[in-house]
Amino acid sequence: MSNSPIKRLAGETAIYGLGTIIPRLLNYLLVPFYTYLVFNQNEYGQITEIYSYIAFLVVFLTFGLETAYFRYANQSNNPQKVFNSGFQFILFAVLTFIVLIWIFINPLSTAMGYAKHPEYIMMLVFIVSFDAITALPFAWLRFHRKAKIFSAVRVASVIINILSNILLLVVFPKVLAPETSHYFPYYLTTNVGLVFVSNLIASMATLVMILPVLKQFSFNKDTGLLKRLLQYSLPVLVIGLAGMINEVADKILMKYLLPDPATAESQLGIYGANYKLAILMMLFIQMFRYAFEPFFFAEEKKRNSKLIYAQVMNWFVAFVWLIFLGVTLNIEVFKYFVGPAFRAGLVIVPIVLAAKLFLGVFYNLSVWYKLTNKTLYGAIIAILGATITITLNVVLIPKYGYIGAAWANFACYFTMMVVSYFWGRKVYPVPYNVAKVLIYTLLAVLIYFAAGAIHINNTIITVALNTVLIVLFAGFVLVTEKKGWFVRH
Repeated sequence: MSNSPIKRLAGETAIYGLGTIIPRLLNYLLVPFYTYLVFNQNEYGQITEIYSYIAFLVVFLTFGLETAYFRYANQSNNPQKVFNSGFQFILFAVLTFIVLIWIFINPLSTAMGYAKHPEYIMMLVFIVSFDAITALPFAWLRFHRKAKIFSAVRVASVIINILSNILLLVVFPKVLAPETSHYFPYYLTTNVGLVFVSNLIASMATLVMILPVLKQFSFNKDTGLLKRLLQYSLPVLVIGLAGMINEVADKILMKYLLPDPATAESQLGIYGANYKLAILMMLFIQMFRYAFEPFFFAEEKKRNSKLIYAQVMNWFVAFVWLIFLGVTLNIEVFKYFVGPAFRAGLVIVPIVLAAKLFLGVFYNLSVWYKLTNKTLYGAIIAILGATITITLNVVLIPKYGYIGAAWANFACYFTMMVVSYFWGRKVYPVPYNVAKVLIYTLLAVLIYFAAGAIHINNTIITVALNTVLIVLFAGFVLVTEKKGWFVRH
């Protein structure tokens, strides 16, 4: 990894990792907290479902303007004006969203199955709104290479969320007398409601911390600039929405598709808890995206930019397979991150990890349609993925439950990755070293199945042996890259 641009990307990925890995890992500590101490499977199923709506709506309300901001700010003599145009549009959209949901809160809550808890939906609305408002300011920090501030705000936000959870779910119930509960609103006396209150507090705090970015904000009437931003961003929005369908449709649809409604929420709770065991893969992909998007736009005009993108792919694929092996070969350790009542779902972990790996490669390949301003093509691929996701969920979940949902995820992201690669070759050919990528993939898969075929009734010896296999894979990658093996000519 001798090229300085790749070193810089690795460094920025590491810094953004502080703002991604630390918060997500800290947040992940809430999973054992919830699944061991606080919630049963049904309650955790409710939380999983509502957070799926939150993730989808945040993408909708940001309209793909983060990517459009990077694109046009890099081309503009006045990047702040680009920011202002995008931010004022998001602000208007958020205010409209709040008013509409407020008007229709009761029928909407009933339709979603929360007629007794419309306050859950209203808190969802405000969490989504605060997160959408802060999205472009976070993009501003990334554009201006202020990774340390970005990371500090992210970490602080999650710490506030965790502390709020502990105070509201553990400390206050012990300190306050039971007879005082009638003084509080109903949603402050249910554990599920308290989780959303904690998140709302953290989202509000994030907005306060990010306010300095908005000092230079001012409204402008440049409709031409806003039109160009939206022309670029709306296909990105479609990609984002389709991506969120791929990510959350299974969790939203599961309770409607499972044949036994009585156990649907508990099955969703098991699925949601084990899905999060893919956290390391998702963390790396997220922090890589934060660094890679501004990176490839900045590198675009350099003579050897395509070669750099190809080299990035080599390292990326090697690293995500290393994560896959690290988790799957040590599943006997990772299983303790979920409570015993949730461990029946461990079988989905390798499937979900592989699915996320394919998604990461798809993000890596996305340079071709983003640099050529053909974001509509990316939207078509994303819609294809969403169609596969919904179709396979409808077919597989009634028969196979959450295992079917995991395989739907796998099939969706694999298809998107393959289609993007072959389409990208025609539009913006990057000299990816496919042979090397396939060799890393084949070796990782062989190690995974070899480790699974070895049965030793001693956890310490098993972990030690699997660690050796993981180190051998990492060593092979390092030697291959250093010696220049399997180089294209």
